[in-house]
Amino acid sequence: MSSRVAGRTALVTGGGNGLGRAISVALAEAGARVVVVGRDPDKLGATAGRLPDARVATCDVADPASVRALGRELADEEVSILVNNAGVAGPVAPLVDVEPDEWDAVFAVNVRGVYLMCREFLPPMTGRGSGDVINVASVSGKRPLLRRTPYCASKMAVLGLTATLAGEVGPLGVTVNSLSPGPVDGPRMQRNFRLEAERTGTSYAEAERAYVSRAALGRMVTEEEVGAAVVAMLGMPGLCAADIDLSAGMVAR
Repeated sequence: MSSRVAGRTALVTGGGNGLGRAISVALAEAGARVVVVGRDPDKLGATAGRLPDARVATCDVADPASVRALGRELADEEVSILVNNAGVAGPVAPLVDVEPDEWDAVFAVNVRGVYLMCREFLPPMTGRGSGDVINVASVSGKRPLLRRTPYCASKMAVLGLTATLAGEVGPLGVTVNSLSPGPVDGPRMQRNFRLEAERTGTSYAEAERAYVSRAALGRMVTEEEVGAAVVAMLGMPGLCAADIDLSAGMVAR
């Protein structure tokens, strides 16, 4: 798998922590030169410190001007792997209690950010006739997750964007796929379990157990497993317009 990654330049958005950091580490271990992109220079620097020959660039993926500036800044890089990982969780509330600005904030990063990054970095790939795009979606874009409507709707939008874009640029030599993690062990899920425990009047452990019991493996996936999945997908040259479910067998109940 690493033979299709080694020596290439990979750009990872949301690379300052969590999944972005794990994906960046996995790509670097597979031999890629990684450009770590995000909004917080300190967090980006912490990720870059774990990688050989990494480059850091700040960008707000939801802002067209910021993305255009990023393209100019990286004009000297031959980015052939684009991992659109940046995302926000959004509110945890019934739809009728979600404010329009909260809804828009989720879609700005989770959907418009993917669109803007693809629009900026796809033309050089299609011009060369090769490249790979992986959009990080979520099983929540395919299965119910109550009180998380903005997030779920945004991730479903990413799945639709991925499938259609793959049809547009596949004939030009560029693959576009999505990776849909299930619940990933880490700070974001810990926040969700805490909020769910408060809402239901149960303990944190009970809220976590109720959620994790829906997975066939009886556990959450890890950040490292998500990073390994990105490398594995890049090692499958025939993979295009596909969505990979990495959820430990999570099912909707």
